[in-house]
Amino acid sequence: MNEQSVAAAPAEADIHLIQRIIPHRYPFLLIDKVRDIRVNEGAVGIKNVTYNEPHFQGHFPAAPIMPGVTIIEAMAQTAAIVVGLSLNTVDRELLTYFMSIDNAKFRRMVVPGDVLELHVTVKRGGGRVWKFHGQGKVAGALCAEAEFTAMMDLKG
Repeated sequence: MNEQSVAAAPAEADIHLIQRIIPHRYPFLLIDKVRDIRVNEGAVGIKNVTYNEPHFQGHFPAAPIMPGVTIIEAMAQTAAIVVGLSLNTVDRELLTYFMSIDNAKFRRMVVPGDVLELHVTVKRGGGRVWKFHGQGKVAGALCAEAEFTAMMDLKG
């Protein structure tokens, strides 16, 4: 991305911009907003956790807990917004594929009513393969963390 594009990149993405960058839709769109976007560096995704989400029907009905894999997926979707804005792929078909997930740790349950913040930092990027460190936090408390690598595939 050239310097002018970097300067023009938004610092926040609402649901409409998110949907222009990544292909995910209900029931697998797991972020509601992305803030503090720094192209090629990182961002903070926001997930408002509600009981209406389909995974709570089976995980677990009497004690609903957001599955750890969906927390990591929400981190990856946040990372894909950073990549999309860094590579200027808005309104283009950018597909993101996990290549690895390392050092995943879960420290606290995420439950309906929580506002999950997904702090994602770019460790390596710029080409097709990017590496990230992500942390999920609720009210400042660390819930989950992982390092993950993804391959970006721009269609068309």
